[in-house]
Amino acid sequence: MNILIVKLSAIGDVIHTLPSLTALRKLYPEAHITWVVEEAAAGLVKNHPLLNAVLISRRKSWIKYLRKGEFSRPLREMRAFLRELRKRPYDLVIDFHGLLKSAVIVLLSGGKRKLGYNSLQELSGLFYNEKIPEDMNKHAVDRYLDFPRFLGAKIAKAQFILPSDNSAQARIQSLLEKYHLENKKFIAVNPVAYWETKLWDDEKFAGLADLIKTKLNMEVVFTGSEKESIEKITTRMQAKAVNLAGETTLPELAYLYQKALLLVTTDSGPMHLAAAVGTPVVALFGPTDPQRTGPYGDGHIIIRSDLPCSPCLRKECPTTKCMQDILPEQVLAAIKERLRGL
Repeated sequence: MNILIVKLSAIGDVIHTLPSLTALRKLYPEAHITWVVEEAAAGLVKNHPLLNAVLISRRKSWIKYLRKGEFSRPLREMRAFLRELRKRPYDLVIDFHGLLKSAVIVLLSGGKRKLGYNSLQELSGLFYNEKIPEDMNKHAVDRYLDFPRFLGAKIAKAQFILPSDNSAQARIQSLLEKYHLENKKFIAVNPVAYWETKLWDDEKFAGLADLIKTKLNMEVVFTGSEKESIEKITTRMQAKAVNLAGETTLPELAYLYQKALLLVTTDSGPMHLAAAVGTPVVALFGPTDPQRTGPYGDGHIIIRSDLPCSPCLRKECPTTKCMQDILPEQVLAAIKERLRGL
């Protein structure tokens, strides 16, 4: 049996789909399973022990080339991608993404059973010959698990399995030694998020980091995508912190979070990565709904302002009051509460 999983992005969404991969492998132990993913989240599934193949869509790069008037390279790469996609006759194709860009891949795959949500979001539902209802009241992990359940899987508990990577593990061990960090003796802080409305103030992150250093006597390790953006926080601090932004791949970040005592974070992909590897999370939420996209599992703490307009799911807001009302002292209290349970 040949199965194709289509879940392209983002980091958190791909992590949310990993328990469904585990369930599918248990349901179809002899199947050949392929996953189509975009570049940014590919590190979460490349060399995965439960997958037979990974196809990487460079859609964003292709669009960038085309907008610049460069056609030969993206068209050549798109043809090569399509050849790889059509190389195997898929008995079952599951669209976990549910958007036009994923539904087109489902159609182009030529799969027999095309399974997706009974949704007309971007007309995606028109591309499937089998559909299930999408319950938006569930957490994303449980919502995706409805697909293997529909196929007959019995799932007692969501299981997150990430690829093992010896080089990534060695790299993190080297960084820990470089900065004199001990296992479970530091707190990781992820201040980044793709939505502007999910961001917290740099000054408040700096104040929180200082409180962690002075009140808890713990080392602080910042993670993120760009070192310069984190430096805007660390330069505001009275104490010193380690800035590892831009220095880790996704597999390396997973190992780093495993070594951390806990993670303080905005609603972001790294938040879900920490939860997936079993690290407690203190998460700052504003415009989004933690019931649907919060850190999955037990032992995490959500901090919200609880304004009547939240969650609004808006990417733009004139005040971002829901985030700005959160105080460093409030977050520190939550960290202390979580540490008492460790």
